[in-house]
Amino acid sequence: MRSSRRLRWLAIPAIATVALVLAGCTPQELVGYLPTQPGTTNQVDRIIALWNTSWIVLFGVGLIAWGLLIWSMVMYRRRKTDTGLPVQLRYNMPIEVFFTIVPLIMIIGFFFFTARDESIIEQRFDKPDVTIQAFGKQWAWDFNYVDENVYYSGIQVQPSTDPNAPRGSIDPASIPTLYLPVGKKVEIQLQARDVIHSFWVVDFLYKKDMIPGKTNYMSVIPEREGTFRGKCAELCGEYHSQMLFQVKVVSQAEYDAYIAQRRAEGFSGQLGTEYDRLTNTAAVVAESK
Repeated sequence: MRSSRRLRWLAIPAIATVALVLAGCTPQELVGYLPTQPGTTNQVDRIIALWNTSWIVLFGVGLIAWGLLIWSMVMYRRRKTDTGLPVQLRYNMPIEVFFTIVPLIMIIGFFFFTARDESIIEQRFDKPDVTIQAFGKQWAWDFNYVDENVYYSGIQVQPSTDPNAPRGSIDPASIPTLYLPVGKKVEIQLQARDVIHSFWVVDFLYKKDMIPGKTNYMSVIPEREGTFRGKCAELCGEYHSQMLFQVKVVSQAEYDAYIAQRRAEGFSGQLGTEYDRLTNTAAVVAESK
């Protein structure tokens, strides 16, 4: 009777604390402090849900573990009347089984939901509306707009020439930019010209390695217009931190106008593997035969 009363007094503040925390959630907390907003792409909400659910489950496990720890410290503390050492070895089979089965169920559950969402995210479109070929290179990006037969050749970001700019600022005009139309099925074919890079659009909550001699694929539907940060997420050399780019998601009319501008400026055609620095990969050797 006394034990159940103690447990009740421990549970009441724990439940009140959880309720108070959830009631005061900000927009940042609702997305798990991830650097995005719901609805940015067709997959962002799925990733947010998996992330938040995982943390809620783990937070619950933490509360149980902390509660049991505090309860053990209070209930089995040394009293003034205690003499000698307590029993040093004691088994409790139900608790042993609990501590074995519950973590196993959690691991299987996390694996199942992660594998399920990953298989959906990695599914390629049968007929993409837009096909982009992206090349990572030390330390910039090239983009081929395959269907429109135009290209963009990026340079490494340059320091700002504004004398009033803070030290270390970069020139925004030098950031390689990829344009995508909103609401369209986009397939981005990822390749590397030299070493391993990683194509990461921060707000898309998605990144994928770019490996020399291999093509990886990213399938996404941008659902919110705006300018989104991108960067290389794989250490690739001295200026890795400056290997930046940005993605501009625009309306179809703006996208068509940009393509027409590139074509009018003489950037018709496609950038191929002739600019690759590595010539001994399996794909290059096979292509040369």
